[in-house]
Amino acid sequence: MKKVILYFVGIIIIIFLIPIVCTSQIKETSADSNFTNNAVTQSIIENNYDYKQYQTVKLLHTADNSIEELKLDEYLYGVVSAEMPANFQEEALKAQAVVARTYTLYKIINNSTKHGEAQICDNSACCQAWISKEDRLAKWEESERENNWNKIVNAVNATQGKIITYNNEPINAFFHSNSGGKTEIPINVWGGSGMPYLQVVETSGEENYSQYSSEVTISKEELKNKMLEKYQDFTIDYNDSACIGILEYTESGRVKTIKIGNKNLSGVEVRTIFGLKSANFEVSIEGENIKFVVKGYGHGIGMSQTGADSLASSGSTYEDIIHHFYIGVEIKDM
Repeated sequence: MKKVILYFVGIIIIIFLIPIVCTSQIKETSADSNFTNNAVTQSIIENNYDYKQYQTVKLLHTADNSIEELKLDEYLYGVVSAEMPANFQEEALKAQAVVARTYTLYKIINNSTKHGEAQICDNSACCQAWISKEDRLAKWEESERENNWNKIVNAVNATQGKIITYNNEPINAFFHSNSGGKTEIPINVWGGSGMPYLQVVETSGEENYSQYSSEVTISKEELKNKMLEKYQDFTIDYNDSACIGILEYTESGRVKTIKIGNKNLSGVEVRTIFGLKSANFEVSIEGENIKFVVKGYGHGIGMSQTGADSLASSGSTYEDIIHHFYIGVEIKDM
């Protein structure tokens, strides 16, 4: 009887041990789980990215929803040539190349399924702009083509493999056209908790660029109609001298809150509604019109491209430019 009991106990132990042993020998593959997300999450925990796996980019062309696989640097030629004028200083172009490479890596790691099989798209409102060599050359004067393209290629090649990190992780390297003299922090544009390397910084010389200032003038009726498109209960009494007024500014001098009629809005929202180039504006009523005087171009976060060019013109290197706009970061090799 004891032998029978021992026999059955042995069988039960074997039954429980087999799955454990087999499971320990099975290696997870991308077919078994969401491999990219799991691998990235583990890498973030260990602060040990395997950057070398990102030597190619699957680019979504939003015009026709096609996907093209490009070598990373080949992709960056198209980004830098689309995002920054080729007549900017070489060190500014190098800074743009490093920023674009970092932004690409961050996007791929943190948005692995957003574009389906693609890793990033060519829409600047979503990811960053991109243009093919053929299309870029066609937009330049024939006499400038060779020199301009060589400047772009040299900027990318001279900074090959360089990325910006904070706490050993690639940063979300936002950039914009012109800060109006001061950059903005993310919380004032998108909310959230912010990022320690994206702070308000001042840059001189941006007033010398066309992107620094602009004006938008609309009629009182047009303002009312645009507001009604957004808010059906909107009302405004133009006989009230306080019907439009800025209530609060952000740390960078952009509009944080503005009163328009019976509504209090953020500066970012007003920028969207009225097509302003930035949320750094002043507003006035002039007769039957409303006038917005705007400083800067873009959301104002991260590197200002004209600011980078201004710094480069004063002798700053691309490393200096990056450390100016991104606080406490390091520049490392992939």
